[in-house]
Amino acid sequence: MSTMWRATRGLIKCVASYQAHKNQPGLMHKVLRWLARAKHFFFSMLTSSDIDIHARLGEGLQLPHPTGVVIHEDAVIGKNCMIMQQVTIGQLSRDGAPTIGDSVYIGAGAKILGPIKIGDRARIGANAVVLTDVPSDSTAVGIPARVMRRKASLP
Repeated sequence: MSTMWRATRGLIKCVASYQAHKNQPGLMHKVLRWLARAKHFFFSMLTSSDIDIHARLGEGLQLPHPTGVVIHEDAVIGKNCMIMQQVTIGQLSRDGAPTIGDSVYIGAGAKILGPIKIGDRARIGANAVVLTDVPSDSTAVGIPARVMRRKASLP
């Protein structure tokens, strides 16, 4: 296993660990929160990514190339998503961050901005700038992104 893969897994685990102890009282939880934040800072520097420790990340999140990934603190990422390098998931000038469904693929350099929803199994093309909702089983491409429906798969 590569060092970058281990660092990426460590970063995701730190976020989960911090959130598990975030609302728990007591000295032990305070120490564990501090330790998770320290590890988070280290792994963020190592991977050159900015994934806020408060972002809600689903199980099975994959970041094959975490360099340049930015995820806002209010973002919600579903289960089994894949996020490529240089992706930004954040807000516009108004409040609200994206909610990403389950099993979503987000291509390199994509920007998903504002209080929008990306449906389950959606695909976001490389360098797309997504400013509107993307329904489930759809693909968004372009700047600004336009939504294209996927054809139904054959049995």
